[in-house]
Amino acid sequence: MQYRSTSNNSSRANMSNTDMNMRGKGRHYECMSDCADMFSYMSRCHSCRVESGCFMVYDRPNYMGNQYFFRRGEYADYMSMMGWSDCIRSCRMIPMYRGSYRMRIYERENFGGMMHECMDDCDSFMDRYRMSNCMSCHVMDGHWLMYEQPHYKGRMMYLRPGEYRSFRDMGYGGMRFMSMRRIMDSWY
Repeated sequence: MQYRSTSNNSSRANMSNTDMNMRGKGRHYECMSDCADMFSYMSRCHSCRVESGCFMVYDRPNYMGNQYFFRRGEYADYMSMMGWSDCIRSCRMIPMYRGSYRMRIYERENFGGMMHECMDDCDSFMDRYRMSNCMSCHVMDGHWLMYEQPHYKGRMMYLRPGEYRSFRDMGYGGMRFMSMRRIMDSWY
């Protein structure tokens, strides 16, 4: 993924073997894997281009704050598109995955309350499971996006394999997650 600001200096950081090239004017940063803090490479980012792969971008360092899913394409004015008042501060590369998908979602924190095991996309927790909120989950297989509104709308959260005991403790206390979808290899 390449990020662009508006100054005339150039900076390049190669972190893997993925091929990404940047053309055009202005300072740029080339990223090929996770980057916890882009500030050391550029102070502001005004556009980006994903040449291959999929990335989650965050408006705060260390993969915190609002996040948005980017796949191959150009994002010339993502700040207005997403309603962000700041710029990209960190990014996480989403590895390509071709195996099975499995996640358990829970109504309450610490895996409490109603539980459902999911193996495919769900456009509405309420319609499918009669579940009004999801506050924790356990991702066994695959990479997922969870959305605050039904039908894959609103703010999102990237989930990779692992246990997520409390979305509130992760900084999502005011959000309700109401739908989710798998990040499939067809997105690449």
